[in-house]
Amino acid sequence: MIATPATAARALGVSAAITAPVQLISRGKPATASSIEGAGFEAGLAVDGNTASRWASAEGIDPQWIRIDLGGSYSISRVRLNWEVAYGSAYRIEVSPNGSSWTSVYSTGSADGAVDDQTVSGTGRYVRVYGTARGTEWGYSLWEFDVYGTPAGGGDDTTAPSVPGNLRSTGTTSSSVSLAWNAATDNVGVTGYEVYRGGTQVATVTGTSHTDTGLTAATSYTYTVRARDAAGNRSGASTAVTVQTGSGGGSTPAAANGQLRVCGTKLCNEAGKQIQLRGMSSHGIQWYDQCLNNASLDALANDWKADILRISMYIQEGGYETNPRAFTDRVHQLIEMATARGMYALVDWHMLTPGDPNYNLSRARTFFTEIAQRHNAKKNVLYEIANEPNGDSVTWSVIRNYANQLVPVIRQYDPDAPILVGTPAWSSLGVSGPGDQTDTIRSNPVSGTNIMYTFHFYAASHGTAYLNALSRAADLLPMFVSEFGTQTASGDGANNLTRSQQYIDLMAQKKISWVSWNYSDDFRTGAAFTTGTCPNGPYAGTSRLKEAGVWVRDRIRTADDF
Repeated sequence: MIATPATAARALGVSAAITAPVQLISRGKPATASSIEGAGFEAGLAVDGNTASRWASAEGIDPQWIRIDLGGSYSISRVRLNWEVAYGSAYRIEVSPNGSSWTSVYSTGSADGAVDDQTVSGTGRYVRVYGTARGTEWGYSLWEFDVYGTPAGGGDDTTAPSVPGNLRSTGTTSSSVSLAWNAATDNVGVTGYEVYRGGTQVATVTGTSHTDTGLTAATSYTYTVRARDAAGNRSGASTAVTVQTGSGGGSTPAAANGQLRVCGTKLCNEAGKQIQLRGMSSHGIQWYDQCLNNASLDALANDWKADILRISMYIQEGGYETNPRAFTDRVHQLIEMATARGMYALVDWHMLTPGDPNYNLSRARTFFTEIAQRHNAKKNVLYEIANEPNGDSVTWSVIRNYANQLVPVIRQYDPDAPILVGTPAWSSLGVSGPGDQTDTIRSNPVSGTNIMYTFHFYAASHGTAYLNALSRAADLLPMFVSEFGTQTASGDGANNLTRSQQYIDLMAQKKISWVSWNYSDDFRTGAAFTTGTCPNGPYAGTSRLKEAGVWVRDRIRTADDF
């Protein structure tokens, strides 16, 4: 029997007289999946209300899942699955408060496709279908994934969230204003914030920051923010803040180039012009976060004149896996800080040990889903999804399989941003391992558009063979040097500036964008600053720079012709 709102209420043991009406709560909510068959089969198509569009997983692989973020905690009473021909014969329906710990509210091992309409009982923010056996030789495919329920708490939620506090500007350019505010509270849970410029809503975000772009130089704008909850209640408006954009005396890299894209084997700006970005990578933010502050990033943007900041977030080694929420929030903040200064932000998933990126695939899905959801409206974000794949068993096929599962996760929310994929043997195109893999990569590229491949070098360790491999690859593949140093591969030792200049000349000649390691006061020679510079500086000028810092700053300051 198909549950009605009344029977669902009785099944939950709640009087229908005091229970909020059961509603369809999944329509249009963010959805992710373990995989997709290809473009046009994304997870969001199973919650769009259109029975002519569908989610489809990769074929021939078990298990697979599709997940909905309801945006707040709900009492879930009914789940309706409208299967396409490719259905799940064995699957579980699960709920979770946080997207990581799951409770099964329904399971079957003998489903026969068509429409499965199940009465369930559970509470959570996330709902997923976890398929363990396919009913056909293909994959899993849903026309629609409908979830019904009421806000958690058992009654109509009429309580508005508190007013967001301390709305403030965290940075401006001639065409943008970056804002931040303190989180609001709610009896059930805040699900988002509405940002208003004057009386017009300009954005809805889930976090506590936003960058408003496309503004006019030397102009004042007034902003307020309201919080909202899952029931649609809105808070009062925050205290207004008035901010003036910059004068526009000099165009920033992001303002000059806009949305980047891959054209042939080159990186091009919004106008289709081939460009070269130059910038710096942070050290691991679990160790040297104190080197990334307003003063240091002001110096990077205005004194060094960098085009791009690489935000290096290690996964292991005391990084993301130890506190995913804190590290994700810090990456959000650093993206906003780079945006406010007109720089591009390269989000570096710094997997290193273990060398197989698939070890962290589930974590990567969670992280990049949130990053892409929050920042998809920005034109200055790039994604580096596998820092340095390494190990004898980590072949290009292994890396490509990882990328083909993760790229659709990002593309579901951000269809345009360049995505950088690591290459075998520590992103050396394989030269540090089995040999140059350029032809293998070219014959078996990652699926999708705006994909680039990374190359890393350390000039005192990586000589002619590496230089030649990069030169050849740049004629055949879209290449991006997302990390390099002037010293040995350890990031320490003597600088080889002669070899480094050979790389710089090659990258200039072939329009290969580059990022140097590293913008910190690490004790090694590869750090830009002398030990003890962070967190108080000074960062501008050369008084606190090591030899490598002076050298790379000079080359960043000779900017490309945008």
